[in-house]
Amino acid sequence: MNQHNSNNAPLKELIDRFLKSYRLDGKMKELDVLNGWEEMMGVAVANRTEKLFIKNKVLHIKLNSSVMREELANGKQIIILRVNQFAGFEIINDIWFE
Repeated sequence: MNQHNSNNAPLKELIDRFLKSYRLDGKMKELDVLNGWEEMMGVAVANRTEKLFIKNKVLHIKLNSSVMREELANGKQIIILRVNQFAGFEIINDIWFE
């Protein structure tokens, strides 16, 4: 017999509950998104990204290429969609370029 109670819940379930109870689940997902930047955007963009963070549902991006900054700014809605799909929910609703 395999009963699930709080004493023998799978580790992942316990960790998820812990993160949610301390409201850390969103921060962990932010880290997943930031760590997945190269996978989402490609090596060329990742190599030119100097700073990347999420604050108040806004993705802040600092690039060392003005040409790339302009190109990404033109594709802002696509990036928002891609990031949110990667996260599995709306983690951002805007992007600011520095």
